[in-house]
Amino acid sequence: MKFKDFLSSIGIGSVKVDTVVERPHLEEGETLNGTVYLDGGSGDQEIDYIELQVIRLVEDYREDSDFDFYETPVAKQSLEFAGSVKSKNTVMQQFEIVPDERWVLENVNAKLILRTIVHVKNGVDVQDEDEITYGKIDS
Repeated sequence: MKFKDFLSSIGIGSVKVDTVVERPHLEEGETLNGTVYLDGGSGDQEIDYIELQVIRLVEDYREDSDFDFYETPVAKQSLEFAGSVKSKNTVMQQFEIVPDERWVLENVNAKLILRTIVHVKNGVDVQDEDEITYGKIDS
């Protein structure tokens, strides 16, 4: 059974993209599994590929920086997608990302983000991101 409460939506013209993660709260040793859904709208949309990134995002004030957030990629996966999403059709692309020691957060101001980037052919790339957790959950 998949947990549909972890749903991220990206709108691309007439295409809707949803990333559904089976378990957004992972214990050590578990794998990040999910499905990217591409729902066609009223017209066809050409997609080059879909990129999934797990980012460690840290909020930290630094005098030598104009930014209060800095990010470090800890995992990346490309989902090949040659062709288009046809009007009113749904295409599903499953993914699996295996965590490693870089996913463990030691800074209390850090969090993990799953970023989905859809590379649209001859168009503007669209992205969405949602928080995930990895490691022991304090009760």
